Amino acid sequence: MTNYTQGVYPISEKQAIAQDTYSFTLYCPAVAENAKPGQFVHILPKGYGLRRPISIAGIDKEKGMLRLVFAVRGKGTESLAGLNKGDFMDMIAPLGHGFTLFPEAEHVVLVGGGIGVPPMLPLAAYYGSKATVISGFRSFPQVILQEDLAQYCAKTICCTEDGSAGTVKGFVTAPLSDLLREGVNAVYACGPQAMLKAVARACIESGTYCEVSLEERMACGIGACLGCACRTKDADGNEKYLHVCKNGPVFRAEEVQW
Repeated sequence: MTNYTQGVYPISEKQAIAQDTYSFTLYCPAVAENAKPGQFVHILPKGYGLRRPISIAGIDKEKGMLRLVFAVRGKGTESLAGLNKGDFMDMIAPLGHGFTLFPEAEHVVLVGGGIGVPPMLPLAAYYGSKATVISGFRSFPQVILQEDLAQYCAKTICCTEDGSAGTVKGFVTAPLSDLLREGVNAVYACGPQAMLKAVARACIESGTYCEVSLEERMACGIGACLGCACRTKDADGNEKYLHVCKNGPVFRAEEVQW
C-alpha cells in the first residue's frame, strides 16, 4: 500500500518554463523520502473542492525537496500557477504505483509527450547515461525540460510535429523504432493516449519490456471513489477494470486495453 501523507508544504522555488507551464519545488522531507519515479501528488487549489493530480518531476531525498511541473489546463491549475515562493500547497503524496526500475539495465528509452515529459526526469536521474530520452511536442512554444534531461542522459531526441524545434519533424515513434531495432532493455512512456498506444504497440511487436503512465481525471486519488477506471487484461487474457490512481498510473504496455 502506498505510504502517503497529507500536508501543507512551502514553495521554495517557482519558474515559468514555457507557455502556461510552470515548475515548482516544494520542501516536503517526508514525501520526498517515500517518493518513487512515476508517482504523483494530489494538490488542492485554494477555493476548490477537488484536487488536481500532478506527476512528480524531481525527487531530492537529501534536501527533502519535490519538483512538480504542470501546464495550466483550467481554473484549478490556473489558481495553482498563481502561487509564488513562500506560499503553501495543500498536498496528498506520494500516490500511485510508479515505474519498475532495473539496476542491471544497460540501455533504456524514456518517451515523453507534452506534459508527459516531466515524469521522465526522475527516471533520467536514475539511469543517467544508460538512458536515451525522446520528447515529443506540437511545436516550439511547448518544448520543455530539454536541458534538464541532457544533464543526466547521454542522448536526447526532441521531436516537434511541425519541425519548429528539435532534431526530428514528426512523432516520437520514428526514432523509437530505430532504437528498438538496435535493442533496448526497457521503454518507459508518458503522454497523450494516442502516443502511448503507438509506443506500446511498437514495444509489444519488438518484444521489448514497456511501461506506460496513463493520464486520467481523478477525484480522490487513492482508489476510494472508483472514478478513474481503465480497462485492462491479465496474463491469462481476462479483462478487468483497474484504477489509474491506485493500480497505476503506471501499467505494463500489454495490460492496457486501448
